[in-house]
Amino acid sequence: MHTLRRPKVRDQATAQIKQYIVEQRLAPGDRLPTENQLAETFGISRLSVREATKALEFLGIVEAKTGVGLTVGRIDMGRVTEHLGFHSGLLDVDPRQLIDSRVILETGVLPHVVRRMKDDATIEAGLRKIVRQFDSARDLKTFIALDIQFHRMLLEASGLQPLVAFGDLLHVFFQRFRESVKRADWTTGVESHRRLVEHLAAGNLDKATSELRKHIESHKERI
Repeated sequence: MHTLRRPKVRDQATAQIKQYIVEQRLAPGDRLPTENQLAETFGISRLSVREATKALEFLGIVEAKTGVGLTVGRIDMGRVTEHLGFHSGLLDVDPRQLIDSRVILETGVLPHVVRRMKDDATIEAGLRKIVRQFDSARDLKTFIALDIQFHRMLLEASGLQPLVAFGDLLHVFFQRFRESVKRADWTTGVESHRRLVEHLAAGNLDKATSELRKHIESHKERI
């Protein structure tokens, strides 16, 4: 029989502070109550509040400045992805769900990419540049880095910045089985990237969507 783990007071305080920020509709830079005030409001010790604010400060949700006090910060996605990158090997995540999530995310932005490519020639040029760099990749590490760069640029090309952050998180978890790619798969992958850019440049959304879906779902063959 399993016993339920009682949540730590620090974890409860962390959740309450985040809820307070949401309920008060606070924006980055807005002041938060002092740690003493938060402790009194939540009915917990100041030490627990301090532990909670330190945890939130690590992620950039809260900022503590001398002479200013606690303010709402801006989430540092770099730190978040590094944090999840460490834990991804410990988490039981179904790789098929990760693949399906990437398909939905990346094919979903293609209409925006096609539309913006018509008005911004640098988007096509940037994607083609990475495709050319694939040809000179001599090791798996370089290939993976270029692959991540390509797909991130694709999301950035949509102009939908929040989705770029989601893409970064998915890439963190993808690392666990991305490295199963064999050298024989490189050529196939490079050609798929090249065809995708051609379809996007031609404004052929259906073919671009089909190509990208097939490209991402090819990971299922290596699970």
